[in-house]
Amino acid sequence: MKNSFFSRFAPKESKFFPLLKQLSEVVCTASDLLVESLQYDTTEKRTDYYKQIKALERKGDKLTCLIFDELETTFITPFDREDIHALASKMDDVIDGINSCAKRITIYNPHLISDSGKELSRLIQQEAMCISKAMDELETFRRKPGILHGYCNKLHDIENQADDVYEFFIKKLFEEETDCIELVKVKEIMHGLEETTDAAEHVGKVLKNLIIKYA
Repeated sequence: MKNSFFSRFAPKESKFFPLLKQLSEVVCTASDLLVESLQYDTTEKRTDYYKQIKALERKGDKLTCLIFDELETTFITPFDREDIHALASKMDDVIDGINSCAKRITIYNPHLISDSGKELSRLIQQEAMCISKAMDELETFRRKPGILHGYCNKLHDIENQADDVYEFFIKKLFEEETDCIELVKVKEIMHGLEETTDAAEHVGKVLKNLIIKYA
């Protein structure tokens, strides 16, 4: 760890905890909008939801940049700087993934979003809620690391479930879809959704690393 022996006795800046929590709330709100957006199949609705998610993606970028700026100017941090940097960066990746999915849906404008696509969006939403709850534990997890560890395991389990949904759907898509253009559109959208579930699991991996180092 980079913090010196003397830093153990110095007060640590707690401003990072509310900033990380705010970032997790952006993840949650964006995932909620993604789930809602997949209930509609009109260009107008898809475009409207994409604009809302894009605004959240920009808010997430600003929060992430603020966290990075604070890391540069804060003398004593609650965790190693690279851990806070990684946590903010990985959460921002989830927001970027959600934004990318909404963008693909708007640009490609497929006929319908499959039930599997809607299921993947709900899994992303579950991961987002899990990440938000994990942020609530971040400041005090040293006393009860098991709670945070449980959220990490849940993120891993949800990602595995998403893999199964994606693989089953792709197999079925190539067996049944006869419109080549539609096949490419849907495949790209589903791949984006699956990648976003991966991004959320990566947040859990950063949190597990924190548990190993500090609990």
